[in-house]
Amino acid sequence: MSGVARGEAGAEDAVQPQFGLINLLKVGAAQLIVLHHLAFYGPMSDHVRPLLPALIDWLGSSARIAVQVFLVIGGFLAAKSLSPSGQPGMDYPLGVIWRRYVKLAPPFIAATLLAAVASSLAGGWMSHSSISAPATLSQLSAHALLLHGVLGYPSLSAGAWYVAIDFQLYALMALALWLGGRVAGGRPRPWLMPCLAALGLTLSLLYFNLDADWDNWAPYFFGSYGLGMMAWWASDRCRKPGAVALLLLMVLLPVSVALFLDFRSRVALALVVACLLFLFGRAETVSTGRAWSAVNGLGKISYSVFLIHFPVCLLVNAAFTRLAPAEPLWQGLGMLTAWAASLAAGAVFFRWVETPLGRVFQFASRRLAPRAVPA
Repeated sequence: MSGVARGEAGAEDAVQPQFGLINLLKVGAAQLIVLHHLAFYGPMSDHVRPLLPALIDWLGSSARIAVQVFLVIGGFLAAKSLSPSGQPGMDYPLGVIWRRYVKLAPPFIAATLLAAVASSLAGGWMSHSSISAPATLSQLSAHALLLHGVLGYPSLSAGAWYVAIDFQLYALMALALWLGGRVAGGRPRPWLMPCLAALGLTLSLLYFNLDADWDNWAPYFFGSYGLGMMAWWASDRCRKPGAVALLLLMVLLPVSVALFLDFRSRVALALVVACLLFLFGRAETVSTGRAWSAVNGLGKISYSVFLIHFPVCLLVNAAFTRLAPAEPLWQGLGMLTAWAASLAAGAVFFRWVETPLGRVFQFASRRLAPRAVPA
């Protein structure tokens, strides 16, 4: 391809419509997660706390609920991909589940190995609770299978639990669509999946999400994921106003009851995000301005930033602990350095790890089981 042709192709890619609100929410949530882990794991934040106690305490505690944004968006996009109109049915659920694993796991495994190496290196420069014990083969294998939480292995990287939960939720939806298709017997059943999703989120919010013993399993988080699914189906312009009102009632009633019985800020945030997606989630923007170009670019690398930020922050923590004075301003500079380095590392990881691995495994999946990978 000539230089001119490449330039034209790049220009076309740059102006492709994208879900601008979703990218904006992903970017904001990703930054809060990075800052939360910087504040929570220290030791740089321990030195900065006397200077900015309220900010560090908020980042170290409340900012963690930003993960709800990813859960709701995950349900919204899963509904868009697997059942755009809410109809049940799926011919090859195992193929769809495998495709999700191939998307999530290879870059996660690479980031986990980097986290294990970073923890070993950081351990030579500082002693801190954020440094993991040397990884064992069984621990790495559990991470590779996305079963580390279920099997009781300590996570090697902050946020590793989310990848496993995202996979569980997606697999649960795929299996529900397959089972719903069997129940429907090929007949149109546009209300079956929304009803199942509403039932699932009700059980999650009123039972599973109240018991921390379930926090390694999908039902604990299905309330937020189900809100995203319902937001997609309710925002379908082809639905009649009465049908939309009924879908909203199926969501708002159990959420209101759940918040009344036991107010949880994470559930309230999930509801707010779901409402935003219902109103504006399908709106597409074109990256013609610098602001939207930056938002869409950062949104594209948000998963890579999520995966790679912990080992980067760990190494920066170790470097500033070893080389910089233990003073708030110096350690605050370290936190800003770690934040910027996480974004830069996320861009590199996306370009050289996530994207190539995705291409290789998708190609292999199509060659091995072409029927199981939908277009």
